[in-house]
Amino acid sequence: MAQKAHLLIVDDEANTLASLSRAFRLAGHEATVCDNANKALDLIRTQHFDLILSDVVMPGKDGLALLEDIKSQGVTTPVVMMSGQAHIEMAVRATRLGALDFLEKPISTEKLLLTVENALRLQRLESENRQLRQRLGKHEIVWTGDSMRKLMAQVERVAASETRVCILGETGTGKELVARTLHEKSPRAGGTFVTLNCAAVPAELIESELFGHEKGSFTGAATRHIGKFEQAEGGTLFLDEIGDMPLTMQAKLLRVLEEGEVERIGGDKPVAVNVRVIVATHRNLETLVREGKFRQDLFHRIYVFPLTLPVLRERKEDIPKLIEHFAQQVCSQNGWKPLSFSPDAVHALQAHSWPGNVRELRNVVERLMLLATDGEVTLETVRIALPEPASPHITVSDSSSRLADRVQSFEREVILSELKRNNYQITKAAKSLGLERSHLYKKAEQLGIDLPALRREPTDSSL
Repeated sequence: MAQKAHLLIVDDEANTLASLSRAFRLAGHEATVCDNANKALDLIRTQHFDLILSDVVMPGKDGLALLEDIKSQGVTTPVVMMSGQAHIEMAVRATRLGALDFLEKPISTEKLLLTVENALRLQRLESENRQLRQRLGKHEIVWTGDSMRKLMAQVERVAASETRVCILGETGTGKELVARTLHEKSPRAGGTFVTLNCAAVPAELIESELFGHEKGSFTGAATRHIGKFEQAEGGTLFLDEIGDMPLTMQAKLLRVLEEGEVERIGGDKPVAVNVRVIVATHRNLETLVREGKFRQDLFHRIYVFPLTLPVLRERKEDIPKLIEHFAQQVCSQNGWKPLSFSPDAVHALQAHSWPGNVRELRNVVERLMLLATDGEVTLETVRIALPEPASPHITVSDSSSRLADRVQSFEREVILSELKRNNYQITKAAKSLGLERSHLYKKAEQLGIDLPALRREPTDSSL
């Protein structure tokens, strides 16, 4: 699948700039042109380019000096040099300075496009290798029980298709891990996996994040910005917390899914995109549709193959394996010696309710390893790191109350207890619960907890 790229061409000859930019645009790439090295450096500082193509012999600062500046500033964009006055010494110097290739003018269009294609392929492979090294074990789905076995069988079945998948589950259950697995097991695995958390982006910025914008299209748009759809060209775009997307953006997203093209803010023409979209949410989309908070037509577009992730409290048989996995991960990241978990400690962790699910467990494992002594996490370590949450105080007389009310009551008590334990510091409480800070604010609002008021109370106040 051809990869579209944004190229910077630097040459002092207007005819060369015109012919090269035209050739690249006909091949489906975008080209920005520049006639001197100093202007090129300004562009490189403010815009992202996938490849830089520069002449060597230019008035003032030449191409080799430009190349040296680019590399000294830590810019990793590949650079291809070209010259009509080429000789061996020039080519050798360019290579030593970090040029990816050296082309002699006149350059045939076929050779030029092949060079660009090879450069982009090499850049993509290097990027993938870096990501794989960084992600080694980080994005692995760990399981032993039956509920996850059934889920992973569904993942295997749908991954090879272009079917739109909607991943459902509580916060912290691993929705992004499942989305990554769908991508990596699909024919698009060679493409990019791009994510956007719809709940974490302000409503006024989400259109720019998804579709991009042109320079000067609104106040603050100092440079062109390529949106998530274009970044994911040929790959997968994962839209997390789709239920939190504003209604106005839902209509625009629907159009992109139907037409297969986006239009940047301030742009004058649509850009075709070939992207598989996977969405996820912890909300009940059908309820949101009935309440008029989610478009029914968009719901039917994205809710083709739903995957529901089990909560951790319903897959406790997986907890020992998850503990082992996270412990190895933490040791590897920090250069620590391996630690063991006593059977009592593991049993205590299995007995916990895990409101923050797998994400909370990972955070707790790291906390336990910091508190452990003599190379072992014991039951006492668990009791120190994970005190029992306050009781929800449900009595026999409460037995007739609705399940939803009782669940909300329990969640409220857990959050209040965690806030108090963390001195009402929202960020720390959110982390210990395995939640995003924004999610804790939303959950507190739903449960009638006034976080700003709590933060103003004395730390020893009674809740």
